[in-house]
Amino acid sequence: MLFRYRGSEGMVAWAFHRISGIGIFAFVLLHVFDIFLISGIAIFAFVLLHVFDIFLAGANPNAYDDLLKFYASTLGRMMEVLIGAALFYHALNGIRILLMDFWPRLTVYHKQIWYANWAIFLVVGLPGAFIIMRPALGL
Repeated sequence: MLFRYRGSEGMVAWAFHRISGIGIFAFVLLHVFDIFLISGIAIFAFVLLHVFDIFLAGANPNAYDDLLKFYASTLGRMMEVLIGAALFYHALNGIRILLMDFWPRLTVYHKQIWYANWAIFLVVGLPGAFIIMRPALGL
């Protein structure tokens, strides 16, 4: 009963919103953790000061360069596209939810708004993904 699909745009939007939120959370945790491992600074300092790039570049330039090489690799760029897609979908769907929360009459049009979200996502997201992947594709 828990995993029963009831079939509608609202349920799919709900599922994608949760999945993208979990992906964003996992990315942030992984990012904080890898910076912590490389730089040796405390996580709370990273969160509070937001100076990990400056510290890492000064404390361990080789580790910082290796990290940047990974992010510039094909796999790193693919991961960047995925996190960008998750962030963008999550933001668009959040705006859709806010619109319906503040203007309840819009709930009648929730399917149309959901499809508009996907149209915006594709029109803006695909060129963005191409721009990110262009160096990896040799273009």
